[in-house]
Amino acid sequence: MVKKIKMRSLLIGGVFTLLFIIFVGRVFWIQGVKANKLLSEVQQIWETDREVPAQRGKIVDRESRVLAEEVPAYSISVNPSLINQLDILDGVTEGLTEILKDGQDSSELKEKIRGLATKKRTVVPPAENQTDAGASADKGKDDKKDKKLVDPYLKNVEVNNEGKNIDKAKADQVNALIKKLQAEVYAKEKKYGEKADVGINIKTGKKRFYPGNNLAAQIIGYTNREGKASVGIEAQMDEYLKGTPGSISYKSDSKGVELVQSKTVLVPPVNGKDVKLTIDSKIQYYMESALSKVMDEWKPKSLMAIAADPKTMEILGMTSFPNYNPNEFWKAAEQGQTNHNIQSQYEPGSTFKLVTLAAAIEEGVFDPGAWFKSGSVQVEGRKPVYDHNRIGWGNIQYLMGLKKSSNVAFVNLGYKMLGTEKLAQYIDKFGFGKKTGIDLYGEVAGKTKLPYQVDYAAATYGQALTATAIQQAAAYGAVANGGKLMQPYVVKEIIDPATKEIVQETKPKVVGQPVSEATANKVGEYLEQVVSDQVDGTGKDAYIEGYRIAGKTGTANKVIPGQKGYSPDKWVISFAGYAPVEDPRIVLIIIADEPQLGGVYTRGHYVAAPAFREIMLNSLRYLGVPSSKTQTTAAPVQNNALKAPELEGLTTAQAKEAAGRAGLEVEILGQGTKVITQFPKPGTEIGPYQKLYLAVQPPGEVAVPDLKGKSLREVMELCSLLGIRTASSGEGYVVTQTLQGEGDQRLLTVQLAPPGGEVVTPPKEKYEAPE
Repeated sequence: MVKKIKMRSLLIGGVFTLLFIIFVGRVFWIQGVKANKLLSEVQQIWETDREVPAQRGKIVDRESRVLAEEVPAYSISVNPSLINQLDILDGVTEGLTEILKDGQDSSELKEKIRGLATKKRTVVPPAENQTDAGASADKGKDDKKDKKLVDPYLKNVEVNNEGKNIDKAKADQVNALIKKLQAEVYAKEKKYGEKADVGINIKTGKKRFYPGNNLAAQIIGYTNREGKASVGIEAQMDEYLKGTPGSISYKSDSKGVELVQSKTVLVPPVNGKDVKLTIDSKIQYYMESALSKVMDEWKPKSLMAIAADPKTMEILGMTSFPNYNPNEFWKAAEQGQTNHNIQSQYEPGSTFKLVTLAAAIEEGVFDPGAWFKSGSVQVEGRKPVYDHNRIGWGNIQYLMGLKKSSNVAFVNLGYKMLGTEKLAQYIDKFGFGKKTGIDLYGEVAGKTKLPYQVDYAAATYGQALTATAIQQAAAYGAVANGGKLMQPYVVKEIIDPATKEIVQETKPKVVGQPVSEATANKVGEYLEQVVSDQVDGTGKDAYIEGYRIAGKTGTANKVIPGQKGYSPDKWVISFAGYAPVEDPRIVLIIIADEPQLGGVYTRGHYVAAPAFREIMLNSLRYLGVPSSKTQTTAAPVQNNALKAPELEGLTTAQAKEAAGRAGLEVEILGQGTKVITQFPKPGTEIGPYQKLYLAVQPPGEVAVPDLKGKSLREVMELCSLLGIRTASSGEGYVVTQTLQGEGDQRLLTVQLAPPGGEVVTPPKEKYEAPE
């Protein structure tokens, strides 16, 4: 017995001795061998290191008006577990839907929020190759887990898109909703308290805000929901804008609470730099306002415009439609984010005649008073090149050929007189076929390779080669500033917001001298007459009384995709010019790709030129450019912004006199001495090219006059006045007319054809449609 006790005591003592040795050895190992490593690991656990974000720099216009900046933002998340526990699902769903709907279909948003507020944990299904026994065993385990897992709902689900980075006004509404739900919960169950958590959380942060919404969207670009710059200046100047984040370090307990005696180390962030653009937001607004009207009325595939200071080629405005709102970038289609001014190329049409004209003057082959036969001209190895009206205007002078935009005149000047080699040199000198070097991503170079002789002939009037809007703006700028080709740019300065110091500045850069100053001045004088001559000038719709405008229209047929020929009913309509001629302040180009002209290309002059006039007039007034009193060298002109005068009730003599004072032409309909009704109606805004129709007897009794040679627009205006329905076939001008019915049941059917009287389909060859 004693022996057993001794053995038991010895065994117990041995075990304790062994445990003591192990404990001492472990302490030695931890405090000696592994001390430094473990201390380092513990310190890493204790120490909290948080990033302190830098303030992203602003993007401002040339007058320091803010185009993009950081503002407080709030993001919403929901707690499905708590919402369903408190039985407030309907209140949360209805309340958040009403606040976040923003005009969208509230039923879809309501279902989305309800789905988020009832989101459950994901249950992983058993593997397909499990045995039945294994599946049965796992099912038993899952049943046990389900019993332990009382709450299957998630505890934090973000309301992305609609609830991400909302503004303070909406955040205040969400806070009001939270208080309302808290009151309801407290009324039902006092135990939850008056300020109980109701499962809606608001996280404070920052977001990028664009106060102009769509204004200059393709230039500015945007940052996404994670704050990453995606396109435009935001991406291009990201290294300057984003700054350098700082950090804050301190020791904390296991719950992350800072220890009282810990030492805080702060590395302050370096805020981003501000980027000042050359854009003037006022001019940009004028451009977007005018072009939005063009989009609404003519519905082109795309529409673009550039305004620049020709002396420096600072871009004052650049817009492209369709556009988008960078505050809601996720709604933008890819087309809306495309800056067509630099990323799309087109056969420019007659706006390109600037190059041929300038080259011909520089080389001494342009004689404005010389005569040539218009209509058509034979080019080696191809069918004749026709003027846009197919028959021309007989024998006319070259200056008249410019005013009427005669293709034949420019084939003679550029192809026959200059020659292909010289023509190619000037195309290159004006910067076509290569990038301008503008400081925006995505610029394309255009194509100026002309493999065949016939292509050189077509190039003289702007077909068979392609160009971008920015290339054409630079070319017109070169003529406006006295012959210097400048590199366009949009980034004016980079500024340190703390010190206001200019960190980087872009200076104007001359990249070529395509023509002399004397030649450039001559070109300006001739282009001015294209606008100011209200009888023969194709650019007359861009005329502004009191300002000298130089400009050129363009109407180019589009190539049929996958074919060699040109489409008979798709055009690129454009207008380019500058003002005032004596001291150019703005060069402006507008291009509309495939406006819906109803198959009548003669309507093209209504598209770009009136928008050019509106933008130019507003911009010149905004810049304080005084109205010039100097008379131009062309025929007297009238104000484009006219309203039809009140002529009803006047005698025919009085009506003609009143219309004459307004610079308008009238056509008397019927037999009588006093005006009974008129079209357009008094007060209607009209252009100087538009005729006033005056009925001097009841419209139903007026005989339909001979309409041969009139356009479809003129026919429709006349028939509107007379109360006659119309039907038409063909394109061009009236060649035959047939009247059926009587009184207000009359139907006038007209057959249209290109000038010349024959009903033909436009040939699928290289030609330019009328201006």
